[in-house]
Amino acid sequence: MASPALGVSQPSANQSDLAAQKLQVLQALKGSSSWFVTIAGLSIVNSILAMTGANVQFIFGLGLTQIVDALAHESGGAGIVLDLIINCMIAGVFVLFWKFARTGAKWAFFAGMGLYVVDALILLALKDFLSVAFHGWAFYRMYSGVKLLPALERMNRAAANGTISSSN
Repeated sequence: MASPALGVSQPSANQSDLAAQKLQVLQALKGSSSWFVTIAGLSIVNSILAMTGANVQFIFGLGLTQIVDALAHESGGAGIVLDLIINCMIAGVFVLFWKFARTGAKWAFFAGMGLYVVDALILLALKDFLSVAFHGWAFYRMYSGVKLLPALERMNRAAANGTISSSN
């Protein structure tokens, strides 16, 4: 085993523990934020199913994309291309929320969850209660990431200061 170079100290046990805890929090945060990208992907799948005339649909999709699909279906061939463009843009917004939320951006969680609540209200108006129930479950899973943000902020401050604090 090599010894450290002059002037380079080995990390203390507390710093190693902090790094391990931070890695664990980041992994949980990535899992929680992955709901945004899952919803985006399945919404696109639902749109493709709607465009092909399939009679099946995932409960995981967005109510807003369902409305766009219905309007496009009524407008004919040109509407289908516009349908795909609009729904990809909607899904892209959720992909952006995922990209920033997985790194701990509080605004991405709150904006994404807010938009998802509005979408649940659309589904409630459409009386799609199973999809509303799924929205509730996904919202709960996203919120579990929001609960991790204060711990991540504490760990980031502790790493920057070289200190470890166990206070909330």
